Amino acid sequence: MARRLSPVGLDFIETAAPRHVFAREVSAPPEAVYRALADDLAGWPAWFTAVTQCRPTDGGKGREVRLKGGTRFRETILAADEPVRYAYRVDVTNAPGPRAIVEEWRLTPAGTGTRVQWTFAADGTPPFRLVLRLSRAGLGRAFRDAVTALDRRLTAAKE
Repeated sequence: MARRLSPVGLDFIETAAPRHVFAREVSAPPEAVYRALADDLAGWPAWFTAVTQCRPTDGGKGREVRLKGGTRFRETILAADEPVRYAYRVDVTNAPGPRAIVEEWRLTPAGTGTRVQWTFAADGTPPFRLVLRLSRAGLGRAFRDAVTALDRRLTAAKE
């Protein structure tokens, strides 16, 4: 059953509770990381193991994402500021409990590489918020593994 979420904006990233923020430095330059995030949607499953499908919708204004386990998201791109920020809002999902979700990827030059910061901002039912608080370590591990795999993928593509 699909659930429509609140149409929150970018300001939700700062006000949501819970909100998880993770960061990691990679060797790839910001432009390459940005292209992998925003332009190569079909490539997401190759580096973000929880993602089984990611494709553009609405002429590139949205995304459709499927995760392992069957969770689905229909999203709207809120910011595509190359090469510094890529953010999207979940509009519809089959996941129980969320009322609003926004994810933001911020890219900052770090030497010859990039500091990648991912913010996962959400609101939902009390059980959903509790699960998100308890899953912080798992989300952090998933982020670190994904960004490490993305960096390896981008480095291999350069060679």
